[in-house]
Amino acid sequence: MKKKQNLASTLTPPQSNNDNHQMVKMIATTAAAETTKIGDHVVATIPAQELDEHEGLDEASLREHEEVTKVKNVAFLELGEYRMETWYFSPLPKELLSEQGLVEVLYVCEFSFNMFSRKSELIRYQARELPKNRRHPPGNEIYRNGNLSMFEVDGFEERIYCQNLCYIAKLFLDHKTLYFDVDPFLFYVLCEVDDRGFHPVGYYSKEKYSDVGYNLACILTFPSHQRKGYGRFLIAFSYELTKKEEKVGSPEKPMSDLGQQAYKPYWTSTIVDFLLNEAKDVTSISIMDISKKTSIMAEDIVFTLNQLGILKIISEVYFIAADEALLQELAKKHPVKEPRVDPSKLHWTPFITDVKRDKFSIHSKKSSLQQGTKQVQEVANQA
Repeated sequence: MKKKQNLASTLTPPQSNNDNHQMVKMIATTAAAETTKIGDHVVATIPAQELDEHEGLDEASLREHEEVTKVKNVAFLELGEYRMETWYFSPLPKELLSEQGLVEVLYVCEFSFNMFSRKSELIRYQARELPKNRRHPPGNEIYRNGNLSMFEVDGFEERIYCQNLCYIAKLFLDHKTLYFDVDPFLFYVLCEVDDRGFHPVGYYSKEKYSDVGYNLACILTFPSHQRKGYGRFLIAFSYELTKKEEKVGSPEKPMSDLGQQAYKPYWTSTIVDFLLNEAKDVTSISIMDISKKTSIMAEDIVFTLNQLGILKIISEVYFIAADEALLQELAKKHPVKEPRVDPSKLHWTPFITDVKRDKFSIHSKKSSLQQGTKQVQEVANQA
């Protein structure tokens, strides 16, 4: 096996003059860490950078959290052909742990997410109890393109599978708190497909209905499959579902540094690509118009344009100060990367909701002229 060596990257939290667009913390997000394959089965990982993930906890709660989680209780996770070094404590069921509350290697069936403390138990389970035709996640396969497949799993219908997935994710996420109450959530499990079956590489979860417009609650790419573009693929997939719902959406906020590190490239490349290729013949366009086409929430669009340095405010009106040449330059700097989500391969129907009562539905929003939305015009001279 080839060894891959990558340098850890850091991110300075972006500053914004508008407090409404300041994003500080994301409760559960992917940590884009580097991996190095050692031998045939071991993946040594670089832990996520230090963050203020405990903002909002009172002193007593913080002490309790630190006392319980200060020692890792699992050294390695073996999932399929990969063995990964874990990063954080996870409140696993006691029967999986030794008398000291520890386990050296946690063995997980990649098809059912059943967990075992001994390799022999996993082998026996897969030989005797795992159905031969169940070499994929439960739920419905809603996307297949090449060797990538996505399954939608209802937390209410597959409670044990989803709870186990949360236990496993906690080994790589510092401040994840969802373990038992999975009923209100949908889980989207991304798999690589080969002749042996469907092998999970990452997932994200979302609430079945969010009254604040969140389209993603928690996201993780397993360390053995990071640096393949799967994190951005999962983010893009969450917005494709939002488009199917004919809504606008946003990840859970406030966001952490790592949350911004995951989402900024997607927002930037998507908005620049839209302005360059889909809005190039338009003389004026509103923030709401961009939001309706991309399903990105208006405040995230303003945040991104501001970070790109092309958003100007003149007489209380927003202007995008960028000509085609500048947009071409930005598109080269922030390209839409592979793998991309092909909407034609997505077969999914959203939950039925009352459009008139859903403030995040694009049909519940009036046009920019009707509601007096501030116009966003491409004015090169204002750059």
